[in-house]
Amino acid sequence: MWGVPIRIAAILLIAVLLRIVLHFAIRRVVDQVVSGIKRKQNVDDTQALVASPLAAVRVVQRTRTLGSVLNNVVTVVISAVALVLVLGELDFDVVAIVGAASVVGAGLAFGAQNIVKDLLNGIFMVAEDQLGVGDVVDVGPAVGVVEAVGIRVTQVRDVNGVLWFVRNGEILRVGNMSQGWSRVVIDLAVPYDADVEAVQDAMLASANELAATPKWKRSVIDVPEVWGIQSISDEHVVIRVVVKTRSADRDTVDRELRARLKRATDAMGITLPSLTSVVLTGFDSASSVQGSKPPHTVPTPHQPAPRGRRR
Repeated sequence: MWGVPIRIAAILLIAVLLRIVLHFAIRRVVDQVVSGIKRKQNVDDTQALVASPLAAVRVVQRTRTLGSVLNNVVTVVISAVALVLVLGELDFDVVAIVGAASVVGAGLAFGAQNIVKDLLNGIFMVAEDQLGVGDVVDVGPAVGVVEAVGIRVTQVRDVNGVLWFVRNGEILRVGNMSQGWSRVVIDLAVPYDADVEAVQDAMLASANELAATPKWKRSVIDVPEVWGIQSISDEHVVIRVVVKTRSADRDTVDRELRARLKRATDAMGITLPSLTSVVLTGFDSASSVQGSKPPHTVPTPHQPAPRGRRR
């Protein structure tokens, strides 16, 4: 008589205990990661991490987001399994119920496919670390600095201060300008009758002087290059100089290099028609990723054809 209620109670008790244990394990792992970062950064709360390296902020947010997702998944799975087992104990046709639930779930998923798309895309973005707090990104609908990364919505603030709430499902590609390295590309337009070789030497000397200065030495991660003449018109010649920098320091290096180029050309008595920073795109960008130096290949030895004997 009491067999069915006891079994149902046991199922519910085991489900609750299992949920508590798994949630505790997930929360402990998340707390250990977050506490380790805070202890390393010497702060007590997450907001204080804003003043610390942004990598710490993104790791904390990523860990907490994935922990929240895991908690929700554990709750849904345990609840579903417990419900099926309880219905089986009450002599319901579990197969029919599961089939009906599958149909209802498919209908709900189709009706809420945009929400499901947002959630799945958000999970993959967070798990793969495609972007994080403090990154300068181009996500299509908005370009700016990432302020928060959620499972459904990513918050991006643009240069005008507008905070954009971008649905993760609408993000088809992410252009992250804060990961790895960046490149300062400046086109210097000098008068047509100027000594091009002397200008190129002065440009390279200014860039090398910038790279050797202690204040900027950490920001520049490769030897500056002059890519030579980019275009010629009846009034001026455009010469390009390139400096590879850390992503976070690109804009400051860009401004400093332009100021130094201005001083160098003033010292040569050259009046600049224009001094422009360039963003490479398309094939121009793809072919120049490794710099101006062409790749070195091993030449294929040439085997001369055997000559026939003369008789």
